[in-house]
Amino acid sequence: MRDSLTRVGRFDPHRAKERFESGFNPEYTRFINFGGLRVGFVVVKPEEDGLRLDHLYIEPDYQGRGIGGKVLQTIFSTADQLGLPTSVTALRDSDSNSFCQSHGFKYQDETEWDINYIRMPSTH
Repeated sequence: MRDSLTRVGRFDPHRAKERFESGFNPEYTRFINFGGLRVGFVVVKPEEDGLRLDHLYIEPDYQGRGIGGKVLQTIFSTADQLGLPTSVTALRDSDSNSFCQSHGFKYQDETEWDINYIRMPSTH
């Protein structure tokens, strides 16, 4: 995320830490393991009208290996079983936008800095 924030002139380490800590809840946080190593974490929070993918972080050396996609499959499986949509927000001009879209999230709306996406539950 730092690279994306730096690219748009918005990286502030204090603000980034404060934002993360203000919404941190260990109950909704899971570590991501790959090959016996902890390579990231994901935060999925229940909301009134669905699930919110709040954070998905994979260590840079492990990005591009399909790990994030596998994590999303697990989240989507749960959302589908519950019949709930999954929402996520991505920083404008961030690589996370193409990642979200390539995994089934659809544009919902946007603000000055962010783009909001939603993925409706699958009906099988």
